Amino acid sequence: MSEQTQKPEQEVELNEELDQMQVDVEAAVEAADQHAEGEQSPEAEIAMLYAELEAAKQTIADQKDGVVRAAADVDNIRRRAAQDVEKAHKFALEKFANELLPVIDNLERAIEFSDKENEALKPLLEGIDMTVKSFNDAVAKFGVEIVNPQGEQFNPDFHQAMSIQPSNDVSPNTVLAVMQKGYTLNGRLLRPAMVMVSKSADA
Repeated sequence: MSEQTQKPEQEVELNEELDQMQVDVEAAVEAADQHAEGEQSPEAEIAMLYAELEAAKQTIADQKDGVVRAAADVDNIRRRAAQDVEKAHKFALEKFANELLPVIDNLERAIEFSDKENEALKPLLEGIDMTVKSFNDAVAKFGVEIVNPQGEQFNPDFHQAMSIQPSNDVSPNTVLAVMQKGYTLNGRLLRPAMVMVSKSADA
């Protein structure tokens, strides 16, 4: 083969090698770009990890807050239930006690309006008096207390003023007379005492 024939063939092979090298370089550049896009810088990775850590902390804080609120709700429910039970124990006898008050009133009226000078009635009155005392002692064991404010200052929370009487002997708003005793059950008013209250005679 002549020298002139070999020269074009060498040029063709050289051009093919150059073209292949260019293709290889472009492929390498593209692969490098894809690798760079797929991998983040250390700073970016650290920032992403911090963000994930903060999100996890917030989730934990939210869950902890929910647990605390749930525990507080349970505690409130338990406390209210205990208060309801306590009130039920204290005031379960309220209706029953109210039914007993007229009986006590009638026994006391029997003593008050009877003829105490009548010797024949004295044993009977003594028996009624003992019955009243036993009645009061029995209900007192269950928290029923008498409100008998004779000579005390008028208290609208426990007394009901039936009349007002001028008086210079006592200070104004003093209970001059108790027309009907009041009663409480464990501090709660069952019935107010019906009273006569003083006012200044100069008014």
